Amino acid sequence: MMDSSREALKPDERGLRDAPGKSQGRLALALGVIAIALSLVLGSVYLISVRRLEREVARLSQQTEGLSSQVVRAQEQSQTLAQQASQAAANAQAAAQQRDLAKQDQSNSEAQAQLARQQAAAEQQKAEQATQQAEQYRQEREAELAQLQQALGQIAETRRTAMGLVMTLDSKSIRFDFDKANIKPEYRDILNRIAGILMTLKGYTIAVYGYTDDVGTQTYNLQLSQRRAEAVRDFLVQTGIPATILSTKGFGKSDPRVPGDSEQARAANRRVEIGIVDSKLITNGTLVVPK
Repeated sequence: MMDSSREALKPDERGLRDAPGKSQGRLALALGVIAIALSLVLGSVYLISVRRLEREVARLSQQTEGLSSQVVRAQEQSQTLAQQASQAAANAQAAAQQRDLAKQDQSNSEAQAQLARQQAAAEQQKAEQATQQAEQYRQEREAELAQLQQALGQIAETRRTAMGLVMTLDSKSIRFDFDKANIKPEYRDILNRIAGILMTLKGYTIAVYGYTDDVGTQTYNLQLSQRRAEAVRDFLVQTGIPATILSTKGFGKSDPRVPGDSEQARAANRRVEIGIVDSKLITNGTLVVPK
């Protein structure tokens, strides 16, 4: 009976001996599953991390590009601002130069204005002096002409004009025969007295005017009156009066002294007049005939 009991117990012992081997197999399987699951989890995590990193890298790349664009724009703005600053500095320098030039021009203008005022004052003083000198000269000439008129008036009729004196040598002092221009000997003493007075003159010109009566044509009488004026002029030159201050002109039968056709009127109109004019009253080299 004891053997039967031993035999009955043998299968359980084999079971007990097989149980640890099965447990180890199940454990290894479980560990494998766990390892696979862990690998899958880790792979998933890795993939998620990689994708997240890629997205972060992409985002950072975009930010970098944006920052690069901003840097470029900032550089461009910096260059623009630098150019503007340079232009502003140039403008400021130009404005300063213009301001300096304006100040210099103002200073020059003030100096020129001062010089102009000084010149104007000097010219005004000269004008006043010239006026005073002219007035003094006029007074001296007036006194001289008054004395001259008085001296010549004792010889023949002498009248004042706007420019000087006119002395008339008609039949009362020098008589010209009809159609003649020569000076008779009896009238030479009168001309000598006249020449003696005229030789004392300074700054005067002397014009001799010839006239005729109303007989004959105007053309012929112009020639005759010119010869009479030249005859008196030649006599005065012979006495010593410079020919350069003497001039002649014939007026023919114009401007008769005594109207009418009587012998006395015609004799009075056959005459010579001597005009004495201040040299300063000669205009453009032509002596103005006093009337």
